[in-house]
Amino acid sequence: MTDTDSIKLLAIRDTPLSVDEVFAAVGDDAAGGTALFVGTVRDHDGGEDVASLSYSSHPSAEAELRRVAEKVAADFPVRALAATHRVGDLAVGDLAVVVAVSCPHRGEAFAACRRLIDDLKHEVPIWKHQRFTDGREEWVGAC
Repeated sequence: MTDTDSIKLLAIRDTPLSVDEVFAAVGDDAAGGTALFVGTVRDHDGGEDVASLSYSSHPSAEAELRRVAEKVAADFPVRALAATHRVGDLAVGDLAVVVAVSCPHRGEAFAACRRLIDDLKHEVPIWKHQRFTDGREEWVGAC
């Protein structure tokens, strides 16, 4: 299996995300460990109450997501990898990002999944616009 063969699902969507879809995408009989991360919209940030938020992405975001996924697949013994990120308006409790990685062993799966979500958040051009309950707004990650 080549590194890119292990990439089963990558998407940036304006529709609700599915944990079941991502988990199913990384199923592999040779994997002894699967790690899954689900990021949700929380009701606070930095001590402020969040009412809602919106994610937007640069046109290169899917290509950057693929680059990040390929690097993780090259650096770890990944059997299968999947990542989806939501764009558009989200409410508190909505799924914002779902990533999963399966590997031969649990330690590798944990490490690969952590690298995948960390690199996605730092390198893929997706920006968050938060609206607070007091009416203020702020952009996060847009600098």
